[in-house]
Amino acid sequence: MKRRYDFGKGKRGKVAAAAPEARGKARITIRIDADLMDHFLKEADASGGAVGYQTLINRALRQYVEGAAPNFEDTLRRIVREEVRAAG
Repeated sequence: MKRRYDFGKGKRGKVAAAAPEARGKARITIRIDADLMDHFLKEADASGGAVGYQTLINRALRQYVEGAAPNFEDTLRRIVREEVRAAG
C-alpha cells in the first residue's frame, strides 16, 4: 500500500455504467399503501421467487387498464345473489 495516492486525474461519478433498462419499461417512484405492498410481497414470496412483486403490480395494473379485472358491480351483485339464495 502506498503512503500517498494521486487523485488529480480522478473523475466524479458512477464507477460503472448503469445496466440498460428493459425496452418498454419506465423507472418511476410511487407511493403505495402499506397493506397493498404487503399483499404483493406475500404473493411474490408464495411464488417461491418465480415472480417478483413489481411484476405482480404491473399485471394487476394491466388487467385493470385492459378491462380484464373483475368488475366491482358484477362481483357485488353475485355476492348478494349468493347470500340471498343461501338465506332463503
